[in-house]
Order: sequence, then C-alpha cells, then structure tokens
Amino acid sequence: MSEQRIMLGNEAIARGAFEAGVKVSSAYPGTPSTEISEFLSKYEEVYTEWAPNEKVAVEVAIGASFSGARSLACMKHVGLNVASDPLYTFSYTGVNGGAVLVVADDPGLASSQNEQDTRMIARSAHVPVLEPSDSNEAKEFIKFAYELSEKYDTPVILRTTTKLSHSQGIVTLSDRVVPEDKVYNRDVKKYVMMPGSAIGRHLVVEDRENRLSNDCSDFSINRVEEGSGKLGVITSGICYQYVKEALPNADVLKIGIVNPLPRRLIEEFSKKYDEVLIVEELEPVIEEQIKSWGIKAKGKELFTKQGEYSANMIKKAILGFDDEVFSKEQVPARPPILCPGCPHRSVFSVLNKLKIHAAGDIGCYTLGAVAPLSVIDTTVCMGASISVLHGIEKSKGKDFIKNWVAVIGDSTFLHTGVNSLINMVYNKSTATVIVLDNRTTGMTGHQDHAATGKTLKGEDTYAIDLKELCTAIGVPNVLEVNAFDVSTLEKTIKESVNGDVLTVIIAKAPCALLKGQKFPYKCVSDPEKCKKCGMCLKIGCPAITKAKDGTIVIDGTSCNGCGLCLNYCKFGAIEKVER
Repeated sequence: MSEQRIMLGNEAIARGAFEAGVKVSSAYPGTPSTEISEFLSKYEEVYTEWAPNEKVAVEVAIGASFSGARSLACMKHVGLNVASDPLYTFSYTGVNGGAVLVVADDPGLASSQNEQDTRMIARSAHVPVLEPSDSNEAKEFIKFAYELSEKYDTPVILRTTTKLSHSQGIVTLSDRVVPEDKVYNRDVKKYVMMPGSAIGRHLVVEDRENRLSNDCSDFSINRVEEGSGKLGVITSGICYQYVKEALPNADVLKIGIVNPLPRRLIEEFSKKYDEVLIVEELEPVIEEQIKSWGIKAKGKELFTKQGEYSANMIKKAILGFDDEVFSKEQVPARPPILCPGCPHRSVFSVLNKLKIHAAGDIGCYTLGAVAPLSVIDTTVCMGASISVLHGIEKSKGKDFIKNWVAVIGDSTFLHTGVNSLINMVYNKSTATVIVLDNRTTGMTGHQDHAATGKTLKGEDTYAIDLKELCTAIGVPNVLEVNAFDVSTLEKTIKESVNGDVLTVIIAKAPCALLKGQKFPYKCVSDPEKCKKCGMCLKIGCPAITKAKDGTIVIDGTSCNGCGLCLNYCKFGAIEKVER
C-alpha cells in the first residue's frame, strides 16, 4: 500500500511539484500561498527562492521553462496583478519545460485588500486553470498541470483558495519522477515577443484554446457523481466540499478545469434537468458562460458574490433552513491588533502624538489605521504608499505634506517601494518616507527577504543595506533611528516633515515574534502611583488594560518589556524590571 500522510493543501501542492520533477521554484510570500514554498524548500532536489516580488518570480520560472526544465511560481491573487505583465506574454510564447503558476485566492478577505477572482484574469490572458477540491487533488492536479503545460505549450494556473490552502486531508505519496529536460533551441518567433513574432503567436494561442476546449471534456479531473436524479449541481474547487455536505443526494458535475470549461460535458450533464444549480465562490465565471450557451441555470440569484461559502449557506439558500450553531451576532468580536512589543506601534504612537497622517502600505502596519493609533489614512497595494504620498505632494503642495509621511515595511519596500522612491527622487519630491525595518516579512509569517541575509533555504547571503540603497538612488537625506527611541524618532520626524529635501527615515527594530528574540525584561505598573490619566492606553498595547478602579494593569505574560509605555507615563507608575 502506498504511503499516506495528512497534509495541508499547501503542503500537498509542494509535494505534487516535487513528484512532478520541478527543478526551479520562485515566489513572494503572500497569505494564503506562503507555505507552498516553505514546504517545497525542504526538498533538496528542488531549487527554491524568495523573489523580491511576484513579477520577478514568474520571470524566473519563465527562464527555467525556456531552458527546458519544469518550473513553478507561487503567489496570492493580488500577487498575480504584479505578475500579469510577464504572464500575458508568457501565454503567447508558450513553454519549453512545463510551467505552472499556483495562485491562491482569498474569498472572505482573511488577509487581503480585495476579493478578485483569478479565473477572470486567466480568461483574459488565455491561460488554462485547474481547481482542486482537497489536498490529495491538489497534489495530483499540479502533476496533471505539468502534463497539460507541455502537451499544449502553455503555462497553466493552479487556482486554490484560503480554505483549501489551510485545510488538511489525506494524501497518497508517490515517487519523484524527473522528466528529461527539453532541448533548448533558439527560436526568435517563439521566444522574442516583438510585434512581428507576437502576431503569429496570437494565432497559436487561439488554436491552443480551441484544442483545449475540444479535449477538456474528457479530462479525468472532471467527474459526474450520481445522486437521486432530482437536482443537478455544477461546481468546482472547495465549493464541491460544501455541496456534498449540504446536498448529499444531488447529482454533481465536479469540474477540475475551469478555464476553458468542458462545454460538451456540461451540456450532456445539463440535458437531464429542467434547470441546473451552479455553485462557485466570487464571480459568476462558470455561470455566465453556461447561461450564454442557452442552458437554464441558477447561481448568483441564490448566492452572494462576496466571501467564503459554507455548507450551511447552501442549505439555507436551497433548502430554506439554517443549522448554524452560532450566528455571527453571537460570536464575540476579536479585531486584529499589533502584537505587544511591535516596533510599528512605537512609530505610530509618535505620528499620532504629532498629528501626522500616513500613507500606508500592505503589511502588519496597516493596523495603524484603527484606534487608538489612527494614523494610517490610505492603503492601496504593495509599494503604493510612497507613490500616493508623491501624488498628494504634487497636487496639494509642500506645505500640505508637512502633516504627512509614507510608511512602508522593509520587505514591501524591496517588493515595489524602490521604484516609487526612484520616482520621488527623479521628480524632486520633498516628502518624508519612513521604512519600518523589522528585519522580516512579518505579516505572512516571518519569511526572509533580500535585506535579511538569509535565503529561503536558510543559507547565508548578501544582505542589502537599505540606507546604502536609498543613498545610491539619490535620496539626499537618509537617516537610521531605533524604532523604540521615541524622543529621537519624534525629533527626526519633526525636522524631516518641515525640511526642504526628500528624506527617508529607516526605523529599525526586529519584529517581536522573530525566532530567537529574547525578552529579559517586563513592565509592571504601580496602582499607588497611577493617576488614571489613560496616556499609556493611547499606544494600544494589548498587554495593558484598565482595572475596575481605573488604574492600569500590565499582563506580565503578554508584555515583552519593550518599554514604550514608559515614555507615556509622566508619573512613574510604570517601570521596567528583570523577569
């Protein structure tokens, strides 16, 4: 009997890539896709890396594919936006060795700024999409994706969602099979996408899609499961699991390839019913195509376009009852908050005190938008904080931005912030940018990046010096400050926003959750000295709470002794002591 293991969906995808003989994998961490690369890095036979952003990751995969090897690029759905430039052209060139992009969508916005649907982008880019429903399928589908990639000369997207990425299932393991690398032959018409070549390749893409559309109804990754014969349901991905739980007696057409759709199979299935039910999260991608073929169906008339689905939601929509144990109103709210000892809190407390607005970016520090810190005014996408601030300055003038800064994390700065800063230098900005350097990619679970000195494999490497980088691109004033040195930080920010030149302040302090961090101190409060002024509460540290009598209590198990609260107590009611 083959060995079986319980695996997360992301671990199963990594295992599938390993078994498929992938040689090169490049990615940028992004929840819910991050763990794929972390698991894959444990296989010594596969070269794995963190790239500075998703565009670079896909271009690395393209290079490996052109050379004849099987390659992989992993990202979350918004990362596909960054990677779309090379993806659209990669669809034209096609592959040499098989190439797969794993893209993890985030219905329900568990950790994202939007709920975009990867299937929509894939249709526009003319790239086939496979969608597994459990961990074992995730492993097998990615292996099948490489077969399709090489057979049809195309990159392939494996689409997952948060629920699939982070749920567990039984996976049957197989041996790694490494196909012989394809021979590389120079072919300008295939690989050099200047207009004359691209015109011809567009015809190749059209022919490929026609062949895929004709063939995909016979793919083994699609299947019909017969039930009572009274209700026909068409679904794919994680929604299949919800349908099977909510409607166990329904006839189900489970689609494994969602672009292009297996039209012949869908039409044959739908003939049996007066009307079919289509269950898919996010956009009506399947539904709209099926209805355009003249098939009578219901989908988004019954279901929402927003958020994750559930078995209970489907039961309520179809059967009219709801058996949820708890309603949302009964579940206590647990808003996200910066961790105790987070260096971002220190910076934001100073900005709050100075009444300075911040153009924000993607990372833990987005939480600076909420009370009590309340300093982040904008968040758009990776790297946008710097460009947004530049736009504000150019539209409102120098005096206006004396109350504004941009804040961006070290990993995000290297992702897409550098180009925005170059734009500021080139176009004579006088604004202030604060790089929140906590020595890691914090929000996705502490991955290394180009300035940490470690690769994805944990090997030592050159660490980019952010100060030298900023100086090299022409920033006239670059300063480094300890993020917890509140007085120096306040003085530096005041001088910078009132100055005449572009300034980058690098606020340095490691993330409190980084492995190896030691906390020899903790802070304690003295209720006898506490004046109940609440100043220490303004920093929003979860270790500090108010007692019934109005005095302050510090939870010693949560506090890590960063000492930020000491700066805001003017009565000596808080002190730092050894643990």
